[in-house]
Amino acid sequence: MAKEALVFEVSDSSYGKYVLLNSHKVPVIVAFIGVWSEHCLIVTEMFAALAKEFAEQFVFAKVDIDENPELKEKYKIEHVPTLIVFQDGEPMRAEVGVLEEQEARSLLKEFGIFRESEEMRLQARELHLQGETARAITLLADAIKKDPANTRIALDMVQIYIDLEQYEEATSLLERLPEQDRESEIGKSLAGQLWIIEQAGKTEGEEKLSERIAENPADTDARFDLAICRMSQHDYASAMDELFYILENDPEYKEGAAREMIVSIINMLAPNNPDFAKEYRRKLSGILSQ
Repeated sequence: MAKEALVFEVSDSSYGKYVLLNSHKVPVIVAFIGVWSEHCLIVTEMFAALAKEFAEQFVFAKVDIDENPELKEKYKIEHVPTLIVFQDGEPMRAEVGVLEEQEARSLLKEFGIFRESEEMRLQARELHLQGETARAITLLADAIKKDPANTRIALDMVQIYIDLEQYEEATSLLERLPEQDRESEIGKSLAGQLWIIEQAGKTEGEEKLSERIAENPADTDARFDLAICRMSQHDYASAMDELFYILENDPEYKEGAAREMIVSIINMLAPNNPDFAKEYRRKLSGILSQ
């Protein structure tokens, strides 16, 4: 019989049953939320998905603070979302604000809830970033054998194929993954990288484009194509320089193509490089608000 995700909406009256009693069996993560808050929606959707992934290993309970003032007062909730982890009837850990998925997984790991294959995947990612790609591939192969259902492993393998310029293998593997993985943030990021590489192959090439810009700095066509070439080489900072030049000097170029490309790069990189995405999102906002 398949295990079920343990997700409940908890009230002042049902708190003892769903939170305190269950916390003697498994950890209970209580999210104090406001249904009007987008941040709360993000957190509840993420932990509901984790409760499904780790079915019956923890309870996820949602408390609407506007409907349950006693619990809000009892735990002195001042900001939403606030997460409190209960174990053996006692609050053990609290987190205020939105967590990234990896932070949420780290929180679960503190209470013994994790997938060994996920640990192997993260270790493989570090090896790849350190240049030990062969070891990373071997570790990913072992991880997928151990846990075939963990499609994040396959998504990381797609990234390695892209980094090794094995684009056909990357495309083939990505296309074989379930739709929910292809439509995930990481899946869309990978598809975006492959699209950029394809588009770069249709340009004149970096050398000729650079020569055109040297002769005519206002050549926005050359700058746009050069940005695509730089993106295909993972030189996103240089690509952004070209795109922001266009945005500042010819904002209506191809009906706002530079702005759209900047947004695409930000969204593509956000899952793996949130600091980069945040920096350029702030820069874009500053220009658009002028």
